Amino acid sequence: MASGLVGRDRELAVLTDLIDGVVGGGAAVVVLGDPGIGKSSLLHEATEHAARSGMRVLSVTGVEAEAHLAFAGLHQLLWPLLPGAEQLPVLQRGALSAAFGSASECPADRRAPDLFMIALAALNMLTDAAAECPLLVAVDDAQWLDQASLEVLGFIARRVYADPVGMVLTAREEKGQVAALAGLPELPLAGLPEKAAGELLTAMVRGRVDGRVSAQVVTGIAGNPLALVELARELTPAELSGAVPLGWPLRFGGRLEELYLARVQALPSDTRTLLLVAAADPTGDPALVYKAAGCLGVGLEAGEAAETRRLVSWQPQIRFQHPLMRSAAYYAAMAQARRGAHAALAEVTDPVADPDRRAWHLAAGAAGPDEQVAVELERSAGRARARGGLGAAASLLEQSLLLTADPAAYAERVLATAQVSMQAGSLGRALELLATAEAGEARLLNEFQCARVDLLRGHIAFVSHMGSDAPSLLLKAARRLEPLNLGLARQTYLTAWSAAIMAGHLAGAGDLLEVSRAARALPPPA
Repeated sequence: MASGLVGRDRELAVLTDLIDGVVGGGAAVVVLGDPGIGKSSLLHEATEHAARSGMRVLSVTGVEAEAHLAFAGLHQLLWPLLPGAEQLPVLQRGALSAAFGSASECPADRRAPDLFMIALAALNMLTDAAAECPLLVAVDDAQWLDQASLEVLGFIARRVYADPVGMVLTAREEKGQVAALAGLPELPLAGLPEKAAGELLTAMVRGRVDGRVSAQVVTGIAGNPLALVELARELTPAELSGAVPLGWPLRFGGRLEELYLARVQALPSDTRTLLLVAAADPTGDPALVYKAAGCLGVGLEAGEAAETRRLVSWQPQIRFQHPLMRSAAYYAAMAQARRGAHAALAEVTDPVADPDRRAWHLAAGAAGPDEQVAVELERSAGRARARGGLGAAASLLEQSLLLTADPAAYAERVLATAQVSMQAGSLGRALELLATAEAGEARLLNEFQCARVDLLRGHIAFVSHMGSDAPSLLLKAARRLEPLNLGLARQTYLTAWSAAIMAGHLAGAGDLLEVSRAARALPPPA
């Protein structure tokens, strides 16, 4: 693979072999590395090679601001293939439509679409497209994708071996960032070797680079290519030639964030505001960003300031040159300014076409408790849950808790958040929320809510292990529910009965006989 990259011959060869071998069977690899290490550049070379080879390329880039929107990443990836969704089996087509929010309105009690069906639908869409032309799926910054999309991509990556589909995904190396991709082949990306890093530094500057200066710079940035490129732009010819000693540690301490932060802070006030709004907006829509900036009294000309294009490009979509530049543009502003940017974006976001993103901006723009925004977040959580995005629903409900001041409303919302967290598999967080619900005199639960706490604890014990806790907890909850909600008590006895069967002789209190007697003592159903 011909490439302008320096020092990445081995990694490029791995990706070349994967792409060239796709016709004989699919394969996937996850490129792991620190920010700025060159993952995106390597992915770009891979997609260019695939395109030259006649493959079709589908790509998606994770954006941190959209990580709470269930299936947002999958929607972006599959958008070009959606016309072919009509060929999917009925159940798969319905699940995918529900996940993308394109299904018609359903009864409130309809179950959320099954993640397995959504993943099957996505897999079939990709393999159908690959039957016409070999396909490369390119995923950049996977750690910023929403959890639901990540799980679907992991499902697909483990099942493309029989079809001409290649997958290259990049992600940061932090442990646990992309657990959904565990078990897939990995390509770790380390810093450049000293010789290659020196060549890159020399290529980036005009004039002579002293060998000792080169070695000092390469050591200071640990071979990080982006850090080296950025630092090369900051050093003077005298510093590069060795005539003037380098400051040590390096000017930005080897940390890209500090360098970008300094660049943002050096810009005019209006330009910083425009960059802040762009950083707070995940859509990359220039019209939306300019309109929101206008609400803050900032015009389009603010984006023409010198040095701005080193940070961001404005057309056809707004794109920061690196995720750390977006982070710097956002966090260079005071908290009050960040809230103002989100409030402006909420004001210009269509409440009908995009209610969830508007609710998210409203929440980020709130300076304190706000019941109206909390209700909007609850509605967004309901829509996410209906699409099967339980993790996203739990995140939205957690945000609503932060905006709730009324103790009664807080108690109800914390129980709802605990239930969705449990359903999403976050059992530890669900238990923490239940403990929060019970703590504090200002947030006393009523009798029915206390029974629901017992019920949730019983469910968590049941799904987390088959020991002795679940039957007794569920039996306690069922007895507490009898005078409050006979139907729910009956369901809880049935669950306790199942838990007692599973626990067997370990059940102790709440064994099968005790649960059976208690259940049979209930009044007959109407």
